[in-house]
Formats: sequence, C-alpha cells, structure tokens
Amino acid sequence: MAQEIHSDLGTINISEQVIATVCGVAAMECYGLVGMAPRNVQEGLTDLLRRENYERGVDIQFHEDSISVQLYIVVEYGVKISEVARIVQERVKYAIETTLGLKVDRINVRVQGVRVTQPGRR
Repeated sequence: MAQEIHSDLGTINISEQVIATVCGVAAMECYGLVGMAPRNVQEGLTDLLRRENYERGVDIQFHEDSISVQLYIVVEYGVKISEVARIVQERVKYAIETTLGLKVDRINVRVQGVRVTQPGRR
C-alpha cells in the first residue's frame, strides 16, 4: 500500500517501504537505541536488524489524510526507557513530516528488549 498526495501537477505515491525506512533511520539516530526489533516476537528478539532492514521494525497504518506508526525497538541497559521512547517519537515524527510531507496521527513505541553490554565491549 502507498500514501498518495495529490497536487496541481499530478499525483505522488510514497511506498510503505520508503516511509518505514525513513522511520527506522530517524529512530536509530537517537541515543540509547540499540536497534530495531522484529515486529513478530516469533522471529526472535536476539537478532537486531541490519541497516537495510529497518522497515521490518516499523508498522504503518494509513488513514484518510494521515498515518500512524508503530516502532519496535531495543534499548541499551541503563538508559531511561520513557525518555528514549519520547525522543524516538519526536524525531520520527519530525523526519516523516519534513522529509515526506505526510501528516502523522500518532507514533507508538514498543520496547521489545533491553541489551546489556558486557564490560569492555560496546
């Protein structure tokens, strides 16, 4: 499914994969976020998604004139989870609105796990 934008010059179609990639890249810029998690718990939480698979950690619902986004993330141990989630929401909303010109209805963040790093390893 794609989001359509109508203008005087014609129609612009933005694919769901493009929207999801923009969301994933924006989220990964946030401090305290280790990676995107699979949407389906059965896929396993231990495998953080590589850069080219950000869209798998993002679920998008299309509405009449806006979109809703659900992000599945893994955070680093020791960070304030509520603060990381709030920053992710703000950054993703800003990226969607400025980059794609779409209206965002809501952004839900689901923390799927916490990664504990071993001393001396980052």
